[in-house]
Amino acid sequence: MARLARWTAFGAAAAFLVAGCGGGSSDDGKSSDRASAAASAPDSAADTTAALPSSLTAQRLDWGRCKATADSPAPGSDWRCATLKVPLDWAKPDGETIGLALIRARARGEHRIGSLLFNFGGPGGSGVSMMPWYASTVSSLRERYDLVSWDPRGVAASEGVRCRGDKEIQAAEEVDVTPDTPAEETAYFQDAADFGKGCQKAAGKLMAHVSTTDTARDMDLMHRVLGDDKMHYFGISYGTELGGVYAHLFPRNVGRLVLDAVVDPSADAVGHAMNQTRGFQRALDDYLKSTGQDPQQGSRKIAGLLKRIDAHPLPTSSGRELTQTLALTGIVLPLYSKEGWPTLTSALKSAQQGDGSELLELADSYNERDASGHYGTTTHSQRLISCLDDRQRPTAAETRKLLPAFEKISPVFGDFLGWDTAGWCHDWPVPGQYDTPEVSAPGAPPVLVVGNTGDPATPYEGAKKMADELGEDVGVELTWKGEGHGAYGSGSDCVDSTVNAYLLKGTVPKDGKVCS
Repeated sequence: MARLARWTAFGAAAAFLVAGCGGGSSDDGKSSDRASAAASAPDSAADTTAALPSSLTAQRLDWGRCKATADSPAPGSDWRCATLKVPLDWAKPDGETIGLALIRARARGEHRIGSLLFNFGGPGGSGVSMMPWYASTVSSLRERYDLVSWDPRGVAASEGVRCRGDKEIQAAEEVDVTPDTPAEETAYFQDAADFGKGCQKAAGKLMAHVSTTDTARDMDLMHRVLGDDKMHYFGISYGTELGGVYAHLFPRNVGRLVLDAVVDPSADAVGHAMNQTRGFQRALDDYLKSTGQDPQQGSRKIAGLLKRIDAHPLPTSSGRELTQTLALTGIVLPLYSKEGWPTLTSALKSAQQGDGSELLELADSYNERDASGHYGTTTHSQRLISCLDDRQRPTAAETRKLLPAFEKISPVFGDFLGWDTAGWCHDWPVPGQYDTPEVSAPGAPPVLVVGNTGDPATPYEGAKKMADELGEDVGVELTWKGEGHGAYGSGSDCVDSTVNAYLLKGTVPKDGKVCS
C-alpha cells in the first residue's frame, strides 16, 4: 500500500518533480514535545559540541567518487560521496553509531558561503540519488555554496530498511484500501499489521531511532563536521517539517533556511489527511477546468470510473490488472505538475474505454516499480519514519465516523485518504512521538517560507501556518500563484530571484510578498 498523503516519488521526480510530506495537533501533544525537547536536545553550538564525543565532532569525512546504486547510475565527476558517523541513539552519544551516506559538489565561485543542505521530501527519499538530478535547478546557488544532500537514517544507503519483498508488495496491491465489506476491512488491517512486523524484523533497534527529531540532530552534527558555523538549508515538502524541527531545536545555529512546499505544522495525522484531500481535489478541479469540464461533473465521472474498477479491475497490456488503488495512484501522479496534465487526459480516456495500461504505468512510476517487477524502498522508509513521528492512531470505528467528512471534501480522494488515517500505522510496533511537530524558533534569524496556491500535496494554507508558528520576525512568507508541488524552479522568475537573493546575499523579502 503506497501512501499518497506523504511520500516523495523520487522515481517519478525526473518527470514531474513529485514530493510529499509528513504531519503530525493537540496542544497537549505539543506541550509534552516542548518538555522532552528541552530536556534532551541542546539548542546552541556550545551545548551541542560539549555534549558529543570528539570521535563524532572531530571526524574527517573521506570523500571519494560516488558509486552507482540499484536505483540510479553513478553521478559525474563533480560529485563526491562520504559517510558520516552519527549515534544510533541520540540519548547515548557515546554508544553505537550508524553511517549516513552524503553527497557533495563543491561551490564554483570564489566567494563561498558554506554548505547548503537539501532534503527533497518524503520522508524516505534518497538525497544522494536526487541531488545530482536537482543540481541544474539550483545551479546559480552553486556559485557560493557546496551543494550537499544525504540519505537520512533508515533510508537507502543510510541503513535503509526493506519491510517486504517484491512479490509481497505486488500481492499487497490487490488489497482493497477503501474496504466495502468486513472481509475487505479485515484484509486491509491485516496487511497493515504484516507490513509493520516486516519493518520491525528488518530494522531491529533502528526502528525506534529514525524520527524527524533524530534526523534534525544528525543535521546539526553534519553541518559542523562539514566545517560550517551555521546550518544553511533548503527543505522541500516533508523537508519543510524537518527544517522547522531543526530551527526549534537549534535556533542559534540557523543560517539561511528556505522551506518550499510547506507542511502545515499545526495539523495532526487526520488534519493532514484532510488538508491533502482538499489539495488534491483542488488540483483536480484546476485540471478539469483546463480541459473545459465542470469540476463537479468531472469529479463525479472519475469517482464513477474508480467504483467500476473497484468491482471489476481493468486489463492492461502487461497482463496485470489495474485495481482501484492503482488507478487512483495513477491519477494522483500527474496532478503534481501541470506538465503531467496531458498524460492524465490520455490515461483517463483509455481507462474509460476499458484499458488500464496507461494508469498502471503511472502508478508503477509512483510506486518505484521497474519493468522487471522490482520495487524501490522509499515507501518503506517513509512509513518507518512517519509512524515513529505520529502519535495519533485512529481506530477503524473512528475512521468510519470521519469518512463522510472526507467524502464531502472529495468524491475522488476522500475514501482513500480517510481510510489511510487508520491503516497507515495500524498495530505499529513502536509508539509515535508527537501529535504535531514543534517548530517555534525564538531567536532564530528570518526563515523564508514559500507557498504555492495550487500545490496539491502540501496545500498553500500550510505556508502561513508554518510562518506563524516559527514565530514573529522569524517566519517570512512568500506566495506564488501557481500550479504544482513546490514553487522554486517551477517557472517563476519572481520566486527564483527572491529565493536566490535571500540565499546568496542575505536579502530578506517583505513578509507576505506575492509572485503572480
